[in-house]
Amino acid sequence: MASALDAATEKLSNLGIDASPPNLQKNLHLLTAEQIELAKILLETGQSHLFEHWAEPGGDDEEKKAFLDQVTRLNSSYPGGLASYIKTARELLADSKDGKNPFDGFTPSVPTGETLTFGDDSFISFEEAGVKEARKAAFVLVAGGLGERLGYNGIKLALPRETTTGTCFLQYYIESILALQDANSKLSPPGESQTKIPLVIMTSDDTHSRTLKLLESNSYFGMEPTQVKLLKQEKVACLDDNDARLAVDPRNKYRIQTKPHGHGDVHSLLYSSGLLNIWREAGLRWVLFFQDTNGLLFNGIPAALGVSFTRQYHVNSLAVPRKAKDAIGGITRLTHADGRTMVINVEYNQLDPLLRATGYPDGDANSETGYSPFPGNINQLILELGPYIEELTKTGGAIKEFVNPKYKDASKTSFKSSTRLECMMQDYPKTLPPTARVGFTVMEPWLAYAPVKNNPEDAAKVPKGNPYHSATSGEMLVYRANSLILRKAGVQVADPEQQVFNGQEVEVWPRITWKPKWAITFTGIKSKVSGSCSISQRSTLVTKGRNVFINDLFLDGALIIDPADDAEVKVEGSVQNKGWVLEPVDYKDTSVPEELRIRGFRINKIEQLEKN
Repeated sequence: MASALDAATEKLSNLGIDASPPNLQKNLHLLTAEQIELAKILLETGQSHLFEHWAEPGGDDEEKKAFLDQVTRLNSSYPGGLASYIKTARELLADSKDGKNPFDGFTPSVPTGETLTFGDDSFISFEEAGVKEARKAAFVLVAGGLGERLGYNGIKLALPRETTTGTCFLQYYIESILALQDANSKLSPPGESQTKIPLVIMTSDDTHSRTLKLLESNSYFGMEPTQVKLLKQEKVACLDDNDARLAVDPRNKYRIQTKPHGHGDVHSLLYSSGLLNIWREAGLRWVLFFQDTNGLLFNGIPAALGVSFTRQYHVNSLAVPRKAKDAIGGITRLTHADGRTMVINVEYNQLDPLLRATGYPDGDANSETGYSPFPGNINQLILELGPYIEELTKTGGAIKEFVNPKYKDASKTSFKSSTRLECMMQDYPKTLPPTARVGFTVMEPWLAYAPVKNNPEDAAKVPKGNPYHSATSGEMLVYRANSLILRKAGVQVADPEQQVFNGQEVEVWPRITWKPKWAITFTGIKSKVSGSCSISQRSTLVTKGRNVFINDLFLDGALIIDPADDAEVKVEGSVQNKGWVLEPVDYKDTSVPEELRIRGFRINKIEQLEKN
């Protein structure tokens, strides 16, 4: 009886592909039966060029084995394997060459959703509902990127959210989830065990080991290590031409060139990990997806979760009011001539032509409110777990992909450089049935949106009045949000001053920051502030304790409240000192640490009152 290897070899010889490379035939003895099956798939899909340069047996044998190990990984990490990847690539490349519009036949309209105003009764009741639901939530942080685009060589999660305390993004996110967990446990009946909210972090080859090191060296920032799970996304094969021939790595002829597939991989990783079923069995109901550098996100999370619960949304996209033609996608209902409908993010450069082509002569224009009627997508999603598992069971976690080749010329026959298929987390609703309840929650931008994604040079070129989305603006927007929240709670907070850092004119508010455990909801903040309080523009106020109550405080300087454990502290009276001062730094000055250079300022801590 022939062995599995003989059978696989025979299959290969029976492929009927005349161009089966002799180099591969000669080296078959190096391959396992599974690897021969993979070689067969490559030949059947027109990839024989990958074997043409193989050396004679005895030459580069380890490299040949490493090549097939790579092919095994590429095949197993993609839903449907390499054959499916190549088939999809050919279809999408043909559509791209023909200039096919993915929105042909669709008419856009404004979807239904919830628009919230911070601090009003409706906002507070949604927040309360969200805190109650938090025990049934899991969080998923998409963090596959480095900070190179920001002019920072570390992982973005390690960047300080603000430099008054130096708290990095990952610490802030974990402490916010723990504060939500704590707020929820206070609502639980006596004797009920405290919920542990799970956190999944999607990493990449670039970020995985550094993310793990950041967690381990900081004791997981207070979370139990068992609450945190890292899932690493693999890259996908690059494509050399319209026939979807896989690109050979220019640095090694025994490797396929690969590039990132995009954050849409998070869905297939969650599906294949088995975590979703574990969560469902544990009674969880919601999965919240968020990205790595939005320092205001958790200001909106409790209320948005409350909206998902109250409105019974299967998909809830967090959004902000959007100015027409802003470089931010619009959440849009698309209705096809054949009756299909979907509510999805339409990228800003596609929204204007789509509107013009479907009876909106002004295209992407502001309404009488001064904003576009299509809310701006900020890539934070809340999905209901049950329907999510149902959908992923149908799709295997695959998300609708796109391809964006850079052609050499108008003939569109060859590329300037290799391309690949990409997918985006927010395109999940594209495959949902029309019965799916897909909505959105619009938050005021000052409250919930301060992304950090541009380096100083790019930010300085942004037209006046448009958001910088830099480390400079990201930090200043944290202080603005905290100042406006305290104003809403009755504190007299001085108006900001305009200053220029790294060529960006920004509002400088008092440097107010608190640990999430102090308060994670507006109701929580109002319960900690009373009497007549005032804070001057040059002031710094840092609150690190859980049970800190501020009453009749007059602050003109720097006050740091850092009590031991959960000691109750009452802060009142007048505090005046020389305070902490912002001093400009030049982002080209390499003697200054990168995380300060990219902001354009450092804090000179001249004098403070520290209560601990």
